[in-house]
Amino acid sequence: MQEWLEVIIRTVAAIVILFFLTKLLGKRQISELSLFEYITGISIGNIAAYISLDIDNLWYLGIISLCVWVSVSVGIEYWTLKSKGVNDYIDGKSTVLIKNGKLDKSKLAKERVTVAELMEQLRKKEVFRVADVEFAVLEPSGELDVLLKKQYQPITPDMLGWDPGEEKQTYSVIMDGKLVKDELQQSGQNEDFLNAELKRQSLKVEEVFLAQIDGNNQMTFHTMDGRTLPQSKPASASGNEAIRQSIGRLRVELQLLEGKLAQEEHSR
Repeated sequence: MQEWLEVIIRTVAAIVILFFLTKLLGKRQISELSLFEYITGISIGNIAAYISLDIDNLWYLGIISLCVWVSVSVGIEYWTLKSKGVNDYIDGKSTVLIKNGKLDKSKLAKERVTVAELMEQLRKKEVFRVADVEFAVLEPSGELDVLLKKQYQPITPDMLGWDPGEEKQTYSVIMDGKLVKDELQQSGQNEDFLNAELKRQSLKVEEVFLAQIDGNNQMTFHTMDGRTLPQSKPASASGNEAIRQSIGRLRVELQLLEGKLAQEEHSR
């Protein structure tokens, strides 16, 4: 067999084997790498390259080595699931870098994180003042999780005592001018409903770039020529009145919150 043909066959075989072994390692191997998984990924890549190009040696030995690496990695993953101590040692622990708006210099030094790097991570979370932070935790993956102090957190419906109802999934039933039957079935609707909506907007399936059904069975169409249907309508008189009433309620709620915060500040 000619060398170039052998290299092609080996490379294709290495790609197929590596794909199935990576699937065996699971999604976490792709999204968040621990130190051991990082080492495993590099080693598996090197072995796959060896299988593809090293035609002077027995290529099946590389496959055996790949299987051993993956088996050890999967075994350690199951071990970390069973033992918290093993998990903390292999994956590492979270480190609190900021507590009550105060930097912990010793923890920064331990994790070898400079103040400039910390501020960069905070800015990515849209935080520009350390004093606004209640807790900042450096995760084993290197991600920084930030909890703002209560007075700096955005107002949510729960704070105002509102119940906005359950948020339901949105389904993309047409993509690139093609019907996605699985999504349509999961939405609880059928093709008759979709065809009726298409007819109402004077559209054909092939003219739609993206069509979605929300939790209220309302459809939105994004056409190939850049239109969005149905177009948003101006608020009616009754709608404007409802908005004014909502604003009035918000003002009352905000005044109550301001009074409560003032009382808490006075108590402190």
